[in-house]
Amino acid sequence: MQLIGAILFALALVHTFSAKAFERMSHKSARHGGLLHLLGEVEVVFGFWAMVLLVVMAFVAGPQNAIAYAETQQYTEPLFVFVVMVVAASRPVLDFVQRMINVLSGGRPLLQAWLGLALVPLVGSLITEPAAMTLAALILAPQIFRDGVPEWQKYAALGVLFVNVSIGGTLTAYAAPPVLMVAATWQWDSAFMAANFGWKATLAVLVNASAVTWLLREQLRSGIKSDAPALTTRTPAPMLTSIIHLSFLAAVVLLAHHPVLFLGLFLFFIGFTTAYPQHQSPLILKEALLVGFFLAGLVVLGSMQQWWLQPIVESLQPLALFFGALGLTAITDNAALTYLGSLIDGISPHAQYMLVAGAVAGGGLTVIANAPNPAGVALLRKGFRDESISALGLLAGALAPTAVAAIAFFL
Repeated sequence: MQLIGAILFALALVHTFSAKAFERMSHKSARHGGLLHLLGEVEVVFGFWAMVLLVVMAFVAGPQNAIAYAETQQYTEPLFVFVVMVVAASRPVLDFVQRMINVLSGGRPLLQAWLGLALVPLVGSLITEPAAMTLAALILAPQIFRDGVPEWQKYAALGVLFVNVSIGGTLTAYAAPPVLMVAATWQWDSAFMAANFGWKATLAVLVNASAVTWLLREQLRSGIKSDAPALTTRTPAPMLTSIIHLSFLAAVVLLAHHPVLFLGLFLFFIGFTTAYPQHQSPLILKEALLVGFFLAGLVVLGSMQQWWLQPIVESLQPLALFFGALGLTAITDNAALTYLGSLIDGISPHAQYMLVAGAVAGGGLTVIANAPNPAGVALLRKGFRDESISALGLLAGALAPTAVAAIAFFL
């Protein structure tokens, strides 16, 4: 089953990089267009192959073993990302964040975009990376990810956003999934993270955001989509309503490791939005569910990769470990890599640093490299050609900001 799991994981990776091709074929096939469109949804890929794995496992190892395997996996992160996406993307939260950005930017489009690419990812260290990704994507969508902006510039901005969110959550010990996996085992607190990672990540975030904003300066000056939800001229939600929504968001973040509690709180949130529909926009339930499905599939498939991943991590010296983690992150999940590192007995402090630094630096290379990335894909793909994001395009766009992050972590 381990070998079968590795083969299916490899097929899922190939499928991820081929998703845009399925989307293009769906426009050419009248008979099977719906199925091809489904297979072209990046968020569906790992959930689909996880189901294939469970079906194969049922035939090879027996139905009871397949059910037991599925039920013993840890799904807290997919559930949390689903909930935090819906709450963070609610209209009152977006209105509040947009007010703050308008005040700080003085209404200047270039500064608004820069704040969306720099400040919001850094705030992810407080509100968690998935929440920061959701807010940044919705704020930037009408400015950058719209008609009239060249595709290569969109991919450059997307790469910066994904890299900045991945490294921007390292100012604290609880916001970035790869840090969270090792913080308790290695006794890393937020003071340690700020001193060893935070200032370096902040420097890289500012450089990346400034570079891509300068690249997009002409497009940003030309105007934004008038019908974009985060930047319309609609009447903002009352401040009290925004504060209540922000309180829900803060409570969900504080209860991130307690799914029974944050799911119960989420039901209260749904009730509140239903009670005051005049201050709400439709919740992004579909997009968040797809992201949760993607991450749950990654959990099911990824759990079977320890047998070949852990020996690689254990065998590398600190410098090689940094670059190995940076590269492996692109084809796995950076939290999975750091978790495997936390299992190594006697790993040196230098190797610990190199492993986590490489994992977070490479977190923007692919959609599976960092848990918040599928959220960004789900919210921004409509702004790209064929309404899908090319894995190769994302990889190309993320190479330069990844290099900046890597250099910063060597300072």
